[in-house]
Amino acid sequence: QVQLVESGGGLVQAGGSLRLSCVASGFTFSDYRMGWFRQTPGKEREFVATISRYGASTNYTNSVKGRFTISRDNAKKALYLQMNSLKPEDTAVYSCAASRGGGTYHYWGQGTQVTVSS
Repeated sequence: QVQLVESGGGLVQAGGSLRLSCVASGFTFSDYRMGWFRQTPGKEREFVATISRYGASTNYTNSVKGRFTISRDNAKKALYLQMNSLKPEDTAVYSCAASRGGGTYHYWGQGTQVTVSS
């Protein structure tokens, strides 16, 4: 049974920081590229950041470059998103996802709410 469970969301003031975690089970974590996505009501889900299987390569959407850092710990089957200098526009439900390759994400978590107040 595949599971991705996010945690670490919450309410933070603009300029603050949060660290999101995603713990995986039910599949070989190191075989999957991992990503963080976010979605707000009325908007399409958007890519935030991705990381290759062994963490050698990362990619970020422009709006979070320099502020967010994606990382993973394959021994713990965990994915992280360090979010610094948060802005109100970062408010969203953040979900982690796993890809076998080809750009398609096969497994998704339920998401964790991040709210940034001004």
